[in-house]
Amino acid sequence: MSTDSPLCLVTGATGYIGGRLVPALLEAGYRVRAAVRDPARVRDQPWAPDVEVVKADVTDPGSLPAAFEGVAVAYYLVHALGTGSGFEQVDRAAAEAFGSAARAAGTGRLVYLGGLTPAGDDNELSPHLRSRAEVGRILRASGVPTAELRAAIIIGSGSASFEMLRYLTERLPVMITPRWVNNRVQPIAVRDVLRYLVRSANLPGDVNRSFDIGGPDVLTYKEMMLRYAAVAGLPRRRILPVPVLSPSLSSHWVGLVTPVPRSIARPLVESLRHEVVCREHDIARYIPDAAGLPFEEAVRLALTHVRNADVVTRWSSAVTTGAPSDPLPSDPDWSGGSLLEDQRQVEVNADADALWEVIEGIGGENGWYSFPLAWAARGWMDRLVGGVGLRRGRRDPRRLRVGDSLDFWRVEELERGRLLRLRAEMRLPGLAWLEMTVTPVGKGRSVYRQRGLFYPRGLLGHAYWWTVSPFHAIVFGGMARNIAAEAEKSLSRSPT
Repeated sequence: MSTDSPLCLVTGATGYIGGRLVPALLEAGYRVRAAVRDPARVRDQPWAPDVEVVKADVTDPGSLPAAFEGVAVAYYLVHALGTGSGFEQVDRAAAEAFGSAARAAGTGRLVYLGGLTPAGDDNELSPHLRSRAEVGRILRASGVPTAELRAAIIIGSGSASFEMLRYLTERLPVMITPRWVNNRVQPIAVRDVLRYLVRSANLPGDVNRSFDIGGPDVLTYKEMMLRYAAVAGLPRRRILPVPVLSPSLSSHWVGLVTPVPRSIARPLVESLRHEVVCREHDIARYIPDAAGLPFEEAVRLALTHVRNADVVTRWSSAVTTGAPSDPLPSDPDWSGGSLLEDQRQVEVNADADALWEVIEGIGGENGWYSFPLAWAARGWMDRLVGGVGLRRGRRDPRRLRVGDSLDFWRVEELERGRLLRLRAEMRLPGLAWLEMTVTPVGKGRSVYRQRGLFYPRGLLGHAYWWTVSPFHAIVFGGMARNIAAEAEKSLSRSPT
């Protein structure tokens, strides 16, 4: 790639769209700088060697000038969805800081992916859509030409909207639904979103406006579920809309049935009470208008990726908002006397490679190798209090990357063949980690070590630990023994 190629700054590179946009920009011949809060999160990405990674956070204005140095085009792909009632203020401040830093650096173009909104007063919008619209206005008023692309539901393997649609349709042959299932929406395939994003980098310098982008189909949510069922080969679904399900009740329902937690489901559900259909297609004046992917084809393609375990990014790729992001503490003064620990060690009659294969395949469909009912109950308890629960599963059934979500954990550290450290993202009165290590000790033998760590917050945190500690022998002890046994079993099954 030429050093004369324009440099693109991508925020949200660990997220669903950002993680796909980076390789698309590279393929189009751009140089890319990925701005992330934790550079380790993109270390294992296949595109990592080809990009410059900088540590920056749009909520920390002081970190932005270095990120913008020499940038021709900057993509704003972050939002505070799920952070709680104050997310609009967080979004507002972040957008203002981003626009100011871009203007000060002399950046020539901003590109923002926002939400498609209906005509009318913004005060009538859901808080989520209202905030997305406000961010667009702030960026357009920044003094840097901005292309705001407004999309409704994005159909692609791993998107939050697609996961909601998929799980609701597959798990509920008969549905009592809110009235919003009869509202019209204009979905768009993720590949079309990426095409518009990449080509927006080359818009004329005087273009500073919003563009509605959508696919060729305008459907109700009910029609989308029925068409999804047909593409997926499911029996026809029966959908019975009722007027009594409020957005709050609907989000609880979505949170229980789908992998999307209530903190994210609620703003998405609230947005669905609006009809979101493109009011213009002016983008075609600037970007050659290839035919968008029809809804059924977008679903078929997404399902193919899901079934082939070829999901590049997921809605859970980004850090779950509100979940602890602190790394495992290494400072003795920080942890002294407060870092509670459960340690297990098992000698395994299998080599390190066989043991590691079991460890890296943990979670998701493979489960956690101990007391499935206890893990399921803990997942349900987490869902009931608004957490992520166990339903996030895995992005890939065999391989993990730093930053991957794994049920109600996230991969914090990965040294392939030796160490896997997971950080808990369930609702807890403290911070928790689960660490698994492999040590070879001779031909055909290895040692499995497992540590459960908990940093309690206050008296409630200590009470929680001592309440659950009697079950550790069953849950964690059984887990260590069963992982070792599975490694030995898998070795005996392999061809000699």
